Amino acid sequence: VQLVESGGGLVQPGGSLRLSCVASGLTFSGYAMNWYRQAPRKERERVAGISVTGGSTEYVDSVKGRFTISRDNAKNTVHLQMNSLKLEDTAMYYCRAVRDSVIYWGQGTQVTVSS
Repeated sequence: VQLVESGGGLVQPGGSLRLSCVASGLTFSGYAMNWYRQAPRKERERVAGISVTGGSTEYVDSVKGRFTISRDNAKNTVHLQMNSLKLEDTAMYYCRAVRDSVIYWGQGTQVTVSS
């Protein structure tokens, strides 16, 4: 099983980025998907989650109204659209697939928000 994130980079405050996570080696449509992030010296936190069909989404309060999670089961891909980025959004972003007690993580993609 592989989860490969991409789309991170350096962006100015107020800018946007779109993260992608492509999954292989698993039945993607059977897994709920999540985006987590971890900033230096901070614990990893769950940013957003999406159900297997995409019909239900959840966000941490700090990103509500700015981030949007979506998935394309035909392409085994989950996205995180990040708008109005803030300095405090700087972190390594990871995607996670979960089904019952089975969990897979990607290797992460770095997002740096800086002027």
